Amino acid sequence: MAAERAAVDIRDDRESGRLVAYLDGAAAGVVAYFVMDPGPGALVAVHTVVEPEYEGRGIASALVREFYSMAAREGVPVVPLCPYAAEWAQRHPEQAPPVSQELVRSAGLQLGAHRELF
Repeated sequence: MAAERAAVDIRDDRESGRLVAYLDGAAAGVVAYFVMDPGPGALVAVHTVVEPEYEGRGIASALVREFYSMAAREGVPVVPLCPYAAEWAQRHPEQAPPVSQELVRSAGLQLGAHRELF
């Protein structure tokens, strides 16, 4: 299983709001997200999905870990509206700083403008 995790290639497609994990060249999972306005705004995780044939290989965890790392590199917070990302953040508080309820509410309001992510 560790070898499979090492083979995961994660790429950010900011224009489409997708952080995609590839395994052996095939798209195996994705975090759908948006960037809050005004910029530079928080990164808001909306959905984390792993294709059924790739489940159980740590791909969702690798995606969310990279999502938080990406935000840290950019100096912005993460708002985990996605249930999986929120659960991951609770299990990994050292990698996932908490955000204010005000920021969560604002992200929820902005989510309506991103129907393409549903």
